[in-house]
Amino acid sequence: MPTRPEIRAFFDEPSKTVSYLVHDPVTREAAIIDPVLDYDPASGEVDTRSAAAILDEARRLGLTVIWTLETHVHADHLSGAPFIKARTGARIGIGEHVKDVQRIFRPVFNANDLDVEGGDFDRLFSDGDRLTLGGLEVEVLHTPGHTPADVSYRIGDVVFVGDTLFMPDYGTARADFPGGDARQLYQSIRRLLDLPSETRLFMCHDYKAPGRDHYAWETTVADQRRDSIHIRDGVSEDDFVAMRTTRDATLSAPKLLLPSIQVNIRAGRFPPAEANGVRYLMIPVKERQTGR
Repeated sequence: MPTRPEIRAFFDEPSKTVSYLVHDPVTREAAIIDPVLDYDPASGEVDTRSAAAILDEARRLGLTVIWTLETHVHADHLSGAPFIKARTGARIGIGEHVKDVQRIFRPVFNANDLDVEGGDFDRLFSDGDRLTLGGLEVEVLHTPGHTPADVSYRIGDVVFVGDTLFMPDYGTARADFPGGDARQLYQSIRRLLDLPSETRLFMCHDYKAPGRDHYAWETTVADQRRDSIHIRDGVSEDDFVAMRTTRDATLSAPKLLLPSIQVNIRAGRFPPAEANGVRYLMIPVKERQTGR
């Protein structure tokens, strides 16, 4: 019987993000998926406590962390990948279409230091790529729609789906960010839901749906197909697109959108320091003309 991965989840309540420490119980090789760098937008201070907690657990378990895997360029938290790489040497991987996201946002932030061919990441994954984690095989599934670069990571009967799906009682990801597409999102989700019904799906976020008093991040293909409020069996592509488009028009931007994007397109690296030695995050100003 194939080895199954062992999984530890770490929930960051401020950003409602779930990071994962995944390892092969035989060889003890491990990957960290979607690590968070703590950031206070009011003070501009960053802290590594969330990523350090994952590394502490890895040390306690005697693990060797060889990969940091990003499911996409996150818009709601800064990535802790560089901190993990500095401490462990773990390579940073993301889907190859991060290049599309970099090209979209480089001019927005005047990020002239940015290599838009995937620079700063150690490996760009194509759909169907496979990598090893000890005796485990990790398959990369390109699941665009939320952003062009979204990927999911499948290890046997487990899939880490990033922001593509939420818990069945909360629904699905928004598709209105630049490069997002509701039809692509539907097709990506259906691809995931065509996997065996017992496949376990691990979310990147949870927001506690109305009526639920606890956070949750693990479900199954069967649960989603039966219970998802957005995309259970019987929901057509056109119906989903209409719902998603209408809903997205009512959503506000994530609180950490601007700092997150400009850091995460650099694989968690901050922009270069200015002449005074200080690193700055940019906030583009959009003027609206009202009246005459």
